[in-house]
Amino acid sequence: MTSPARTERLALCDLFDELGPNAPTLLGDWTTRDLAAHLVMRERRPDAATGIAVPALATYAERVRISETERPWTELVALVRDGPPIWNPMRVPAIDTLANSVEFFVHHEDVRRANDRGPRSTLTPALEAALWRNVRRGGRYLSRRLRGAGLEIVWAGTDQRVTVRKAEPTARLSGPPGELLLYIFGRQAAAQVDVLGPAQAVATVRDTHFGM
Repeated sequence: MTSPARTERLALCDLFDELGPNAPTLLGDWTTRDLAAHLVMRERRPDAATGIAVPALATYAERVRISETERPWTELVALVRDGPPIWNPMRVPAIDTLANSVEFFVHHEDVRRANDRGPRSTLTPALEAALWRNVRRGGRYLSRRLRGAGLEIVWAGTDQRVTVRKAEPTARLSGPPGELLLYIFGRQAAAQVDVLGPAQAVATVRDTHFGM
């Protein structure tokens, strides 16, 4: 069975093929070429990939990413589609699922929604479960800028919920796992969720920048 990470990777690459290198994304002024170069750098340039999370190395990482944009478009897409090289631990299916399910889901949606593709009507149970696990694991960190309100996150239509910020008043963020994940990853404008609760808490959540 193809893993959720692999499924999202291939779907994103198919979309790259369809839209070409100059299509917009939700990532500011990045085009599809910029995003593909980021993904190649992340998996094939460990010397630079650390800069994604370490601010002191961000300038070097960006320089390497820009150099990757100079590859021919078909080569860039082929490298993303092939996945991590054999020496990268993410080549192991279990590690790939852990490290890449969210990465490729979010970036797939970064391209889809910037190009008038609405939310998908269904996601596989395996992908939804993987996304929800990451909502639970990452919700506290990704909501760390929230001040003055609590936050409970609810998988709509189920009894699954997690409190990521304990404070009063408390807002409730409700939706399917993919939309919840997009919201807490900073794609609030694109995510289709409900923010419910006392007006003050709702306003505080809506005014907060979520994400990395």
